[in-house]
Amino acid sequence: MAAITAAMVGELRAKTDAPMMECKKALTEAEGDMGRAEEILRVKLGGKASKASARVTAEGVVASYIAGNVGALVEINSETDFVAKNDEFLAMANLAAKLVAEQNPADVAALSALDIGGQTFDALRSALIGKIGENMTVRRFQRFETTGKLASYLHGTRIGVMVEYEGADEQVGKDVAMHIAAMKPVALSSEGVPAELIEKERSVAQLKAQEDADAAAAAGKPAQSPEILAKRLEGSVQKYLKEVSLLNQTFVKNDKQSIEQMLKATNTTVKAFTMYVVGEGIEKKVDDFAAEVAAQMAANKQ
Repeated sequence: MAAITAAMVGELRAKTDAPMMECKKALTEAEGDMGRAEEILRVKLGGKASKASARVTAEGVVASYIAGNVGALVEINSETDFVAKNDEFLAMANLAAKLVAEQNPADVAALSALDIGGQTFDALRSALIGKIGENMTVRRFQRFETTGKLASYLHGTRIGVMVEYEGADEQVGKDVAMHIAAMKPVALSSEGVPAELIEKERSVAQLKAQEDADAAAAAGKPAQSPEILAKRLEGSVQKYLKEVSLLNQTFVKNDKQSIEQMLKATNTTVKAFTMYVVGEGIEKKVDDFAAEVAAQMAANKQ
C-alpha cells in the first residue's frame, strides 16, 4: 500500500475542501489514488448531505448583490445561527446572489444547476453540507433589472431589502430600504395588500366588535346599529392598510412626513421592493439543548 503523506492529504483537501481526517481516510481507502479518493469523498459527502436534507432549516442569511441596473436578493437557510455565521456559508450566499443577478436563473432548481468552475452550485452546497454536517437550503430569491436605480439594505444578515426606484438622490433609495427593514410594509400601496391579509384583519375586527357588543349587553347598554358596526369594521381595515402599505407609512427618519410625502419632496418614485426576513413563515423545531448536542455528536460520528 502506498504511504499516505501529509502533502497528499493537503492536496486532496485543497481539491475537495473536505475535512482533513476525511481526506486521509479516503486516500487510505483508495490506496493513494488521488482520483479515486476524490470519488470516495464525493460519495461520503453526498451521503452526509442526504442525511441532513430532512432537517429543518429556519436560520440562515439574506445576501444582496447589485451591479449597475441589475441586482438580486437571496435567502439561504441553515439549521443553526452558528453555521449562519460561518465564512464559507456566507461566501456561498453572496455567490448565490451574484449568480442570480448575472445569470438570471428561472427558479431555485435552475440556480442549483448553474455551473461554477466545473461543478454545479448544488454540488458546492452539498460539499459544504458534508464538511459542516448541517443542512443548508436555498429558500428563495428575487432578481431586479431596471432602467432606474437599485438600493439595498441589510440589517445584519437576517433582514434584507432591495428597492427599485427613480430619482437623482441615491441616499433616498438607501433611506427607503432602511425604512422598509424597520417598518416591514407588505406592499407598496394599499391597493397592493393581498386580499387574504385584508380578510384576516377584517375577521379580527369582527371578533373585537362582537366582544365589545357582548360586554355592552352584559352591562345593559344598547347595541350599536349595523351601520355603526360596518363603519367601525371599515375604519379598522383602513387603519390596517395605512400601517402596512409603504407609501402611507410615517417615514422613520422624519415623523412629520409619510413616505409618499418624502418621495414627492425629493422627486423620487419607488417602483418596487422586496424584503426577506430569515426563516419567516418556517416552523422552527425546538429541542432541549442537551438533546440537540447529543444529536449533533451522534451525527458527527457517522
